[in-house]
Amino acid sequence: MAEQTKKNYTSRKVSDFNQDKIDFQKFGRWLVIRVFAGLFYKIEYSGRENIPQDKRFIVAPNHISYFDPFLMGEATDRPIAFMGKKELFEVNELLSKTLDRLACFAVNREKLEVSTIKTALNIFKTDKWLLGIFPQGGIRRNKKIEKINKGFAVLAKQMKTDILPVSITGCEQYNWIPFAGKIKISVGEIISYDQEYEDIINEWGQKVADLSGYEYVKDNPKKENPVQKTMV
Repeated sequence: MAEQTKKNYTSRKVSDFNQDKIDFQKFGRWLVIRVFAGLFYKIEYSGRENIPQDKRFIVAPNHISYFDPFLMGEATDRPIAFMGKKELFEVNELLSKTLDRLACFAVNREKLEVSTIKTALNIFKTDKWLLGIFPQGGIRRNKKIEKINKGFAVLAKQMKTDILPVSITGCEQYNWIPFAGKIKISVGEIISYDQEYEDIINEWGQKVADLSGYEYVKDNPKKENPVQKTMV
C-alpha cells in the first residue's frame, strides 16, 4: 500500500489538474500571502510584463522560503503545479494530502524518472496550468545562485517549453515584526529551450542573479550527467 501511495503522488493524469485544485491553490494564496505574509511583509512585484500570455512555460524561481510557491501563483495569477521532493510526501499523511490538493507532485531528486516526464507533459495538456520548478532544489538563503540542478533544462528541452526566470528576495530570514519586512519578486525575460543544456542553465543562473543582486557561482564540477539529476 505504501508503495502504491508513492506512485500516486509521483504520477499525475491530466484530470488530476482540476478546478478543485485551482480553487484550493487560490485559497492557499489568500491565506498564506494576503493574510499571513501580508501581516509581516510588504510584497512588491516587478517585470510582470515579461510573463507570456499566449503560451505555456516553466516557472523557475530561486527558493528562499516556504512562501515561494504561493508567491509565484500571485506573480503569474496562474495555477502552478510544483515539483516537490518525494521525502516531503513521506513526512505524514496530512502534509502529503495537502501537497496533493495544492497540485504538487513527488519527484526523485536522484534521477529524472519517466513518471516525472509524463506528469510534466500532462500538465501542459491542460487548459490553464503551468509547471513550477526550483532549479536549485531546496531552500537556499546564502544569497548565491549556485548548485543548479540540470533536470529543469532537460525537461524544458524534452517538452520544447521555454523557461520564465524569477527572483525572490527579502525572506532570507523570516521577519516576525508586523509590516517590517519586504519581499520582492522580479520576473525576467523568457529563456528559450532551443539551446544547449549548459547555456540554459547559465542563462537562468545569470538572469536570476542579476534580478536578485545575488552572486552567481557558475558551474559545479561535481555535477553528474543532466539526465541523472533532477530538481526540487
